[in-house]
Amino acid sequence: MIKPPQLKPGATIGIVSPSYHLNEDVYKQTVQIFIERGFKIIEGKSVRLTNNLFSGTPEQRAQDIMDMFTNNAVDAIVCARGGYGANKVVPLLDYDIIQQNPKIFMGYSDITAYLASITQKTGLVTFQGPMLVTYKNGFIEYNFSYFLKTLTGDSPITILPPKDLHPRILKNGKAKGPLWGGNLCLLVNRLGTPGQLNSEGTILFIEDIGEQHYRFERMMVHMQDAGIFDNINGLIIGELVDMEDTDPSFGKSTDEIVMDICGDMDIPIITNFPCGHGKYQVTLPISIPVELNAKFESPTLTILESPVS
Repeated sequence: MIKPPQLKPGATIGIVSPSYHLNEDVYKQTVQIFIERGFKIIEGKSVRLTNNLFSGTPEQRAQDIMDMFTNNAVDAIVCARGGYGANKVVPLLDYDIIQQNPKIFMGYSDITAYLASITQKTGLVTFQGPMLVTYKNGFIEYNFSYFLKTLTGDSPITILPPKDLHPRILKNGKAKGPLWGGNLCLLVNRLGTPGQLNSEGTILFIEDIGEQHYRFERMMVHMQDAGIFDNINGLIIGELVDMEDTDPSFGKSTDEIVMDICGDMDIPIITNFPCGHGKYQVTLPISIPVELNAKFESPTLTILESPVS
């Protein structure tokens, strides 16, 4: 794997909006959080572009990402928000140039498509983690703390849940493997394409938002049928936000759906972990070895080596 250079105090962060457009007031409020903590900001052109719901055309959004990778003044790239639209942009990226200009690239939600494509095609470690929109309701110390620990080179890093979020252990155990995953909808979208995730031997993490229970099961069954769960070493379900039952009830909770599909596997399984669309979002390095420990009352995830150089 190619590890990007570590984030140093006073570094320059490039902001791109490669999917949906971010509200101007939210942008100004959230970018200030980084400025107040000593980081310099270079604003990508996509931040100001609008094309219906999007931050410009697919071509404009792809060019903005490429401009950030080739700009020597930019040390790290953080996405403003997710939404939809990455599937039209990822084929337009120049992965050879990205490989030759390694730097931190971070986001979640629709950004899953960028993270998976970049890491699979170039070997560059990418990061699921907070975006600008994460802080639209205010600064969250927990998120920013793990952002700094992970990107500045601390090693190893054991992720402990915040006091008011309680991960649940569905199956006990301990396992190691490279960390892969992201938004469930986006992972399912890549099935049957050249960008399908190779999950063999991984600690797989998935999360989603705003799905009804039957749709969540449908995507989990699709992943099962595609063999994604067959040879994983551990499974992490992130905080599932705004999930809804149907009327009449579907009859199973999200935890029960997970266990119905994966419960016979001899692997540790945890749920409600601080990654995804919830208030708490740790920074997870894609492809880096981790250890999932679900043998005690409160599960932990340890990043075993620094994901940056």
